[in-house]
Amino acid sequence: MAGERSRQFGGAGRVTEPVVENFPPASVSEAPAATLAGRALLSNRGIPLNLDWLERVRVNTSAVERRTQTHTARRTVKNEWQAAWLLRAITCMDLTTLSGDDTDDRVRRLCAKARQPIQPDLAKQLEIEELEIKVAAVCVYHRFVETARRALEGSGIRVAAVSTGFPAGLNPLEERVAEIRRSVEAGAQEIDIVITRALVFGGKWQELYDEVAEFRRACGSAHMKAILGTGDLLTLRNVARASLVAMMAGADFIKTSTGKESTNATLPVSLVMVRAIREYAQETGMAVGFKPAGGIRTAKQSLEWLSLMKEELGTPWMAAELFRFGVSGLLNDIERQLEHQASGRYSADYRHPIA
Repeated sequence: MAGERSRQFGGAGRVTEPVVENFPPASVSEAPAATLAGRALLSNRGIPLNLDWLERVRVNTSAVERRTQTHTARRTVKNEWQAAWLLRAITCMDLTTLSGDDTDDRVRRLCAKARQPIQPDLAKQLEIEELEIKVAAVCVYHRFVETARRALEGSGIRVAAVSTGFPAGLNPLEERVAEIRRSVEAGAQEIDIVITRALVFGGKWQELYDEVAEFRRACGSAHMKAILGTGDLLTLRNVARASLVAMMAGADFIKTSTGKESTNATLPVSLVMVRAIREYAQETGMAVGFKPAGGIRTAKQSLEWLSLMKEELGTPWMAAELFRFGVSGLLNDIERQLEHQASGRYSADYRHPIA
């Protein structure tokens, strides 16, 4: 990223090869997944690995940090619009429980909250009952996919499962692929996979590409979100390169973190990943979604990420089809902020339980 408004990481890195045979071809009647600068984009089908493109990647860390610092200082949502933006944030949530003490009852309670994330009396005060606000997905371990599927049946809320030896991603490849297939068979409509971070450190891009492409094939019709574990990747250049490889291999979304690293989603990392998405769209004509996860706990933070998506990619990336928050506690704070909008008072945390 040569500067604050640079469109690319550096160099042209043009991709002219045909789409990889292992990915399904686009239908003639396929509807655009998004538009970027007036150009219609298709859903990602993947492309051959382009090592020349990866070699040209450069990231100006100082410029990235300046850009994100000024973003939070100069971009605010006016008070009269805050409620609308916070409601949009709720619809982009992957409401998540990934604890060692998860139970079927906890998952069912989380699914009930996903169906009705805003208390009925508060929705009435805000006069939004007819909007039927709900989250985008509920994310659980494989063991609870069936429980979540039953609890969400008929709601339109998707079931997401973390897979591939989450969170470390170091199980044998055959086991990770089998885990994906089991979750899809159990009813998961989205799969959050974990890449092998050691392949990034070693610059083993072909191995990383082959791994992610294998996961993509195992997902079948389910959407695949590729977790990069950015807190472990050490440099923003590694983040940019890993983002591009995951997209080339067919990822529907790229995701910052498992939520288990010491450093999870940050605005500098998100900016690098979002600009990788933009460059990939410009070069290939295909749209990839973005999911920051871990550490996003306040309503103010949700507005910062939404405004980043609007500025860098446009309004199509402010909807659940191309943007998700991976969260567990964020909904609590948003509900408190909405209550303040309605009544002028902040309510106690315990009035807005998640599960």
